[in-house]
Amino acid sequence: MDAPSLQGSATDAPRPWGIIGAMDVEVQLLADAMEQVRTHAFGGCRCASGVLDGAPCVIAQCGVGMVHAAACTQMLIDRFDVRAVVNTGVAGSLRKDIHRKELVIATEALNWVMDVQNLGYAAGQTPGLDTPFLPTSDTINRQALAAARAEGVTAHCGRIASGDRFVRDAAEKERIAEEFDALCCEMEGAAIAQICAANDVPCSILRVISDNADGADEEDYPTFEKAAARTCAAITRRMIRLLFA
Repeated sequence: MDAPSLQGSATDAPRPWGIIGAMDVEVQLLADAMEQVRTHAFGGCRCASGVLDGAPCVIAQCGVGMVHAAACTQMLIDRFDVRAVVNTGVAGSLRKDIHRKELVIATEALNWVMDVQNLGYAAGQTPGLDTPFLPTSDTINRQALAAARAEGVTAHCGRIASGDRFVRDAAEKERIAEEFDALCCEMEGAAIAQICAANDVPCSILRVISDNADGADEEDYPTFEKAAARTCAAITRRMIRLLFA
């Protein structure tokens, strides 16, 4: 799903990119690299506007979970008129062949916790939506893949599963992977994709793998989370440069 254009008009100032991360570790490296910075706070969402690698950007820390992510996305659209939203962060792998520090680029996202099957909806389908699967932008995703390759990072393209539940059980991990054919799980992406689709704004969801989503890595999680966040920040910056060139 793409909006009519990723560029501003010839006479207007370029519309900014919106970049969302749930946690400080996911956005601070990007915010530290910005120039001409102004800080803002709206409805509990902290953000900084400025210039990142030559491109106008608004970087927001939304907080953990689907509600925070949805509210922050709508705020970026309403208050900053962002041309697109990039969700950057970490995730737990749902596949044995997707490893720590590798990237998942979401071709679509779904809310795996949503369950209204008793009323005739598919698993993961939100009432009022035609499908459980929320699209992302092919245009941005192609540049994300190019950026990952340039950074020497192995990238996978496919579906991600989002939900307000930290997956820590191996059996639950296997069920999500099998039922929804998802590559990784996290807690914000589908909400961001849903709000972007409702507003006809392109989005991309980038997730570097920090753990195996089975509880086995809990002691090492903070260390791997920081390393994964650094990788995702580098890919995001390179992707923005490619798109803004």
